[in-house]
Amino acid sequence: MGCTVADRSILFGTEFEETALTTNTFVPTSWDETIVSGGEDGPRVAHAHATMRYSGVIEGESVVDSLLLYIGPGYDGGGQTSPGLERVEGSVAGRAGSFVIRHEVGFDPSGVAGTWTVVPGSGTGELVGLTGQGTIRGAMGTDSMDYTFEYSFSEQDGSGAAR
Repeated sequence: MGCTVADRSILFGTEFEETALTTNTFVPTSWDETIVSGGEDGPRVAHAHATMRYSGVIEGESVVDSLLLYIGPGYDGGGQTSPGLERVEGSVAGRAGSFVIRHEVGFDPSGVAGTWTVVPGSGTGELVGLTGQGTIRGAMGTDSMDYTFEYSFSEQDGSGAAR
């Protein structure tokens, strides 16, 4: 399931040109979750450590750490979003390096949806100066999820100063 321009308007509170959107996929390759506080049957906070494999405009692998809030029994986020940080190593549109993204993801028993942004100054290699934002969306129980990524590169040196 791809994310449409209308979906982006809802998630980001603004409109984007359809030509700037690309739908791609990522696959969780590992997931380790530990309850930090609370019990199985009520509100609880958990930490998830996972690895992902990306294909599309982003090609590569990542490591992500997220804090998850479960409001009710099972895997229901109760309409809340959970933060996460993810370090991606690979390429964006053929340019190699790494970068970090910050997530805000909501989930319930039927699926996952969220937004993410590239952390300013986190790009390395040919990805120095990378900026951007995207969305994720997927159904629970599927092997892969869709993502969109609207990005650009600014000309900066390693210190973050413009060239």
